[in-house]
Amino acid sequence: MAATLPMIAGALALGIPAAHAADSPARDTLKGTKPTWATAKADKGATSNSATVKARVYLAGQDAKGLAAYAKAVSDPSSPLYGKYLSAKQVQARYGATKAQVKAVKNWLTAAGLTVTGVTQHYITVSGDVSAAEKAFGTQLHNYAKGSKTYRAPATTATVPTAVSSSILTVTGLDNAPHTATHDDTLPPPDSVFKNSGPFSSYYGSNTASTLPDAYGGKIPYAIKGYTGKQLRAAYGAGKYTGKHVRVAITDAYASPTIAFDAGTYAKTNGDQAWKTSQLHQVLPDTYTKTEECQAAGWYGEETLDVEAVHAVAPDADVTYVGAASCYDDDLLDSLSKIVDNHLADIVSNSWGDIEANQTPDLAAAYDQVFQLGAVQGIGFYFSSGDNGDEVANTKTKQVDTPANSAWVTAVGGTSLAVGKGDKYLWETGWGTEKASLSADGKSWTSFPGAFTSGAGGGTSKTVSEPYYQKGVVPNSLAKANSASGNRVVPDISAIADPNTGFLVGQTQTQADGTEAYSEYRIGGTSLAAPTIAAVQALAQEAAGGKAIGFANPSIYAKYGKKGVFHDVTDKPTGKDLAVARVDFANGYDATDGLLTSVRSLGKDSSLSAVKGYDDVTGVGSPANGYVESYKPTKAHRKH
Repeated sequence: MAATLPMIAGALALGIPAAHAADSPARDTLKGTKPTWATAKADKGATSNSATVKARVYLAGQDAKGLAAYAKAVSDPSSPLYGKYLSAKQVQARYGATKAQVKAVKNWLTAAGLTVTGVTQHYITVSGDVSAAEKAFGTQLHNYAKGSKTYRAPATTATVPTAVSSSILTVTGLDNAPHTATHDDTLPPPDSVFKNSGPFSSYYGSNTASTLPDAYGGKIPYAIKGYTGKQLRAAYGAGKYTGKHVRVAITDAYASPTIAFDAGTYAKTNGDQAWKTSQLHQVLPDTYTKTEECQAAGWYGEETLDVEAVHAVAPDADVTYVGAASCYDDDLLDSLSKIVDNHLADIVSNSWGDIEANQTPDLAAAYDQVFQLGAVQGIGFYFSSGDNGDEVANTKTKQVDTPANSAWVTAVGGTSLAVGKGDKYLWETGWGTEKASLSADGKSWTSFPGAFTSGAGGGTSKTVSEPYYQKGVVPNSLAKANSASGNRVVPDISAIADPNTGFLVGQTQTQADGTEAYSEYRIGGTSLAAPTIAAVQALAQEAAGGKAIGFANPSIYAKYGKKGVFHDVTDKPTGKDLAVARVDFANGYDATDGLLTSVRSLGKDSSLSAVKGYDDVTGVGSPANGYVESYKPTKAHRKH
């Protein structure tokens, strides 16, 4: 477990390179390039000079401070520059690296003995031996113990010549610990078939578990079979909007080979609008890497969920899936950059992440730069907040997930959703599950309410300072939990995530007999919440007359407290504790090995609670009937 990152200078926490402190007249430091786990105690000595280093030198462009300032202004409803977006070409001309900058950085790298292996708009890739990397970056490379493994890292913060320092954002790859993301879903990887056993409820409360023991003083309903598009659209106030003429992109690693068939079959089977020809696109890398390490097939279910959920809620939106070559940050960053550089969409759904302690400041700066380049073009990024609550059960340390912790993205938290008869919205709780199994004699629940299994990620960042848009909405008890100056609190907004009140998804899976066939199962996780919110944003953009919403947080927080815009989600919406009964196949696909019956309590998210007002499980709440409509232009706006 990496030690928790120290507070970074406020500027860097927003992705603006902090002023470089000169450590010698001719060189400037690149803050955050020495990882916190590279301690004197963990030092195992110098790395062999013959070892190969592969690094990325990220370019700061012409005006990093100006980029951050414009990204803020263009996203803030109270700014005169609000909505005055730039084209990808204008962004490159105004903020991108110049030919002269690229040439100067390349010359310095090659003079140090490194080989330039690639140049993009955003970075220069290099490789070479350890001594060349040490010469270029003015630091010794040592081996350090990190957990049970040993990794290479700089012994001191990297430095670069003053002559080129203003052109360099950061460098990644000097340390070789894996920087990876996991997909946020709460099911085993769907390489093998997964099916839910009944009995089910078709809507919340439709089927009471009358033969099972009471929970919280009464009989409880069976879990939902899986909500469909019609139920989610009704719950979140879709009205007549369908996301027409709005483009949504989805990023994950790898690509499901059966996505078009699966999405088409699912829509047909579950009453969603049929996909039109050329409504679903894929942008894929030439080659995939690290498929075993990243469990590539496990990402197919993620992509399937994201694509089907977006279409279910916004059936006319154009969907582009952008697959990364692996689950490593470098490859995921490349996917995000493809969307920004080619403006493939205005809304980007991302259901993956890692714990904040694993994020290094160099990577945080690289991600924030992409998010800012998107914001100035009117592109908004939505990230799932994670599925392990406060992360204590998972990592023994209370922390948030990343990149959801970035001040430049919309972090999407999770709820348990009750949609009743006639698609009526009943209530939501914060998503947090405690599970207790049925006793052997079937008369009680063992150790009720049981242990925490999963829940919406949330809490207070330790590294990102409090963004201006959260001030006055997020309570100080949360914002100042880690420092007196205040930090970013996650999430911003929320939607359905609990797999016990989850979404029905359809996917081609390997069946028990080894054949491949389409089947359906219920799924959840903030992996479901992120594409649901992305789809709702597509409806809102349509309501706005097609005008891009861009980076949405300033407008989301500006709407907070307005009547009918958000459902204020609390853990006990009916005044008492809530639970559902769930029956599962012991082997995951059929009854041959028996059934497992359990009670799943709702609204029990580790140490986090959904309370009245803003909270760190559901943010400002979930979209209510007035949310999509709130983006309609007012008469005052129409005149301009």
